[in-house]
Amino acid sequence: MHSNLKIRRYLPGEEPALYAVHYSAIHLVARRDYSAEQIWAWAPYGVDMQQWARRIRDINPFVAELSGELVGYADLQGRGYIEHFFVSGKHPGQGIGTRLMQHLLQEARARGIAELRSDVSRTAQPLFERFGFTVVELRSPTRRGVVIPNALMCCSLHLEAAVEIHAGALHRCTGGAAE
Repeated sequence: MHSNLKIRRYLPGEEPALYAVHYSAIHLVARRDYSAEQIWAWAPYGVDMQQWARRIRDINPFVAELSGELVGYADLQGRGYIEHFFVSGKHPGQGIGTRLMQHLLQEARARGIAELRSDVSRTAQPLFERFGFTVVELRSPTRRGVVIPNALMCCSLHLEAAVEIHAGALHRCTGGAAE
């Protein structure tokens, strides 16, 4: 794990760098779990950057910065939904996803969020499972006319009597639906 990895809020103007993270995560890593057609439907070349920038501003993610380079990002919405969770395809397996998830769990506890939920790709499911997320439902969403399977995963955070896992990530999962 990188000692000089910083997790912080995204700053306006970083949207193109975050698209590069998103694109590389899908095209370089997720391709092992999805077909070429699914990859291109999920992360096309030539995306509308104004629309992308609005989307990023709306989710207001946390970014992982390594030596001045953005290498990952993830968000945590008010009711505990994680809409985006991506690590650059140029930096897989280096603990960046682990640090982002630890940060999201810490943030959720600080906000008093009792349960986290996310629609998780096949590729990211093992990371989410390591943090106690469980599959609640297998899904088949369609993008640009192509089905890109994922899973709704949930993790309950017990704020009082929590189990300490992954260097401070407090959680115990029940797989129950959010209220």
